[in-house]
Amino acid sequence: MVRGEDAAYRQFYDAYFDRLSRYLLVVAGGEEEVAREALQAALVRVVRHIKVFPDEAAFWRWLTVLARSAFADEIRKHRRYAAFLDRFTRHVEIQPGDNDEADVELLALLERQLAELPPEERELVEQKYFARRPVRELAAAGDKFEKAIESWLVRIRRKLRDAMLAGLKRETES
Repeated sequence: MVRGEDAAYRQFYDAYFDRLSRYLLVVAGGEEEVAREALQAALVRVVRHIKVFPDEAAFWRWLTVLARSAFADEIRKHRRYAAFLDRFTRHVEIQPGDNDEADVELLALLERQLAELPPEERELVEQKYFARRPVRELAAAGDKFEKAIESWLVRIRRKLRDAMLAGLKRETES
């Protein structure tokens, strides 16, 4: 594997994939999706950082360190994502009060800006943030990579933010 041989990786995969998968499932407390994500990240790290070890025990210890690190990164990623969704939905789910004209106007502006998005972008936003479909599912449905969907969502959010700010500026000037 250090020399980049495919056969060596296949041998590693056959010997350690199931063992590492079970290990991460235990570390993840039975959360299969988190364990799978951490396993994929750990396998990428193995390929990137592989080195020669004196024995199998040392190699396994190194693998478990990579796996735990990948698991911790996945947990952080899920927390950041959940926090983002919470912030986003708090802005989207504005419930106007009795005298909150600003809230009503802001909600109306957001609805107008969403309506002005191209249909495929609007559909992606609705599926991701209103239907709460995971990026993995959206990527599979659109036959795209997850990173491509995430990047697209970033660009759409920026476009919405800029359009909202421009709309607010026009309203305050008039």
